[in-house]
Amino acid sequence: MPTGPKRLSSRPGARPLVLVALACSAALAGAPQARAADADDTTGPTGAEARQAHVRLGIERVRFPGDEHVGMVGTTYLVDIGRDTGLSLGPAVYGAITGKRGGFFTFGGEAAWRTRLIGPLATEIGLYAGGGGGAAAPQGGGLMLRPHADLLWVNDGYAFGVSVSKVKFPNGQIDSTQIGLVFDAGTDFNFVPARRLGAPVQSGGRTGIGFDRMEIVLGTYLTRRSLVLNDGNPSPRTIRTLGVRAERGWGRNAYWGVEASGAAQSGVAGYAEYLVTAAIEDTLVKGIVDAGARIGFGMSGGGNIPVGGGALAKASVYGLVRASENLAVSLEGGVASSMGAGKFRAGSLGVGVVWAFDAPAGNQVAARAVRNDFSFGVEQFNAARRDGSTRLLQADVLKIDRFVTPNAYLTGQVHSAVAGGAGGYSAALIGAGWLQPLGPFLHVGAEALAGASGGGGVDSHGFIGQAQGFVGWQATPAIAVRVGGGRIKAGRGPLAGNVVNALVTFTYGVSSGG
Repeated sequence: MPTGPKRLSSRPGARPLVLVALACSAALAGAPQARAADADDTTGPTGAEARQAHVRLGIERVRFPGDEHVGMVGTTYLVDIGRDTGLSLGPAVYGAITGKRGGFFTFGGEAAWRTRLIGPLATEIGLYAGGGGGAAAPQGGGLMLRPHADLLWVNDGYAFGVSVSKVKFPNGQIDSTQIGLVFDAGTDFNFVPARRLGAPVQSGGRTGIGFDRMEIVLGTYLTRRSLVLNDGNPSPRTIRTLGVRAERGWGRNAYWGVEASGAAQSGVAGYAEYLVTAAIEDTLVKGIVDAGARIGFGMSGGGNIPVGGGALAKASVYGLVRASENLAVSLEGGVASSMGAGKFRAGSLGVGVVWAFDAPAGNQVAARAVRNDFSFGVEQFNAARRDGSTRLLQADVLKIDRFVTPNAYLTGQVHSAVAGGAGGYSAALIGAGWLQPLGPFLHVGAEALAGASGGGGVDSHGFIGQAQGFVGWQATPAIAVRVGGGRIKAGRGPLAGNVVNALVTFTYGVSSGG
């Protein structure tokens, strides 16, 4: 693939479908606009509107029952609501990296309010609510609440400070108050309001969360013969994973990104990893082949894989073979290793499809915005358990859809248990759907999903499929309420049940396919 701005991986208008815990700040698209790129949206092509956003990283030491301490990292993407309100909302992921609870994760949403005190000092208070758990922790049904108050030193778009927080699982035994450290980097969330999705917009510049490409990866870990799982059984020699990676170009040849993947096989169902990545990439054969090297670091665990506290490092080399202007096939090989007391070491192989949503680089050509929907809500179904019982499970849902036609869309979703005695259960799903309006206020739709799941004593054997339909009421151009139902079924395990769900959906656009 050619280098510079025409590379598949780095054209500035490109935008991926952002999955898992990344998907998100779209929720603010329906709230009052912070500021507009133009004053008159009725005359000719217009640009995206912008809101202040914050990428936040925090670390703290949480006390579990029995005076056990777990180092936990939180990553949050917050988007301001309105002008000068100090209020912001967004998705968040919390997970263990030290101690002996590798694989302890929760996914959810956070609301925060920040105000200046004096000079560079500011304070922020907020509340996170999400679902998950894992690593045999005493999290009960999985609902986690985390109120916090931070004291920040703000300078030139960045903030550093200390945080006092309380981590509590209301239907479990974890209840801890601690002091942590927090880092916050300011950025912009540029978007096209839902009311202008049918109008031409300027195509230059990044919109949405701002990644340039997405990759769906089928991976395989090649484990050592001597590796033993936490339950004493020998590890499978190969561990199949399904994952998603989103990356953004940085300069001419560098990239940073995030990736999430999970085990899609029995024996290690419930294993997952969430990494921050950096890569260097260049052209081997112009317009045809690129090659690069990538490193990653983050949280991992579950499925009885012995990752210790949960910190994981990966390194790989890869090649990209271009199929078209926007599509490529990737081949990757490398190594992965847990850190600290973890015993997981493995070779890694992967094959993926890279999708860049390209646009003319900064030429401001008029184009129609691409619709994106972000949804959050709850679902429930009767879940088969490993003890032979079948019980009701409730989970929170984070979901993002990217439309490829006015009616058809691709979707990525994360579901995590919040009640039903299945704390630690999570599922990461990808799929496709169809939405059909029935006038200005009603719509119906259907979607088919597949992905990896596990944890919480749920007998899913890793791979699951889910099909469902829904009906929605469009309260405003940007906000809808949907209720739906369908069927979930494991590929090989006994998990099978009827699903019902309720979601709130926020619609926004990204310009020029980005």
